[in-house]
Amino acid sequence: MGQVVAKEGGNSVTDVAPLRTGLLSDQVYDRLRQAIIDGSLGPNTRLVESDLARRYGISQAPVRDAIRRLAHEGLVSHVQRRGSYVAEISAEDAARAREIRVVLEGIAARELATAWTPEAEQALTEEVERMRAAARSGSQSKLRQADLAFHRRLCALGGDTLVQRLWGVLEPSLNLLQVVGDPFYKGDLDELPEWHARLVIVLASGDAERAEAAVRDHAAGKSHGLIT
Repeated sequence: MGQVVAKEGGNSVTDVAPLRTGLLSDQVYDRLRQAIIDGSLGPNTRLVESDLARRYGISQAPVRDAIRRLAHEGLVSHVQRRGSYVAEISAEDAARAREIRVVLEGIAARELATAWTPEAEQALTEEVERMRAAARSGSQSKLRQADLAFHRRLCALGGDTLVQRLWGVLEPSLNLLQVVGDPFYKGDLDELPEWHARLVIVLASGDAERAEAAVRDHAAGKSHGLIT
C-alpha cells in the first residue's frame, strides 16, 4: 500500500514502514515525532488525520491521539478550521529557548560538579561515546539527538526534580530548534563529541563555578575553546 504519512499542498512528504502489533497511537506518535525531529516533516507541513489513518490502515482515533500528544509537546500546532501543522519556531522563540536552557543547565552543572561521583562520570562518558558513534555514522540527525541526550542526562544527574521537569518541557522546543539548524555550529561533526568530553573533564574537577560557566557558555553557543 502507499506509505505517504502527511501532505503539504498535495505532495508526498515522507514514507514509513507498516505498523507493528501493539498500541497504535504510540507507534504513530513515535513515527511522526521522529520525522519531525529529523526534518523529514518540516515546519508548516500539514498532518491530515484521514490521510495518515488510511495510509497506516488504521482508524483515525490513534492518529488523533498521537497528534494531540505532539501538540502537547509543542511539536505540532493546531490552526482553527485549517488543521494541524508541524510547528515552526520563531527567531524570538529560539532565542528564548536558548536563554532558558543556559540557566537550567548552569544550575545542573553547579550541583553535579559539587556532588560528582564515578557513576556520573561513567554515565556522561557513555553519552559522549554515543555522540562519537553518531558522528562516525555521518548522520547529523543522530548526532543532534545524541547531543540532546547528553544534556538531558546532565540535567537528570545534577538537577533537582524541578530542573528535570522544566528540561522535559523545554526539550521539544530544542528539538524544533535543531531541526531548523543550529547557527552556532558549522564545523566538523567529529568536533562536537570532543567538546562534550571536555565538559565532562570540567565537571569532574569539582570546581562548581568553572563547571557552571563552561556549561552555560556551551549551551549559549559561545566559544568552546574556553573548556580545556
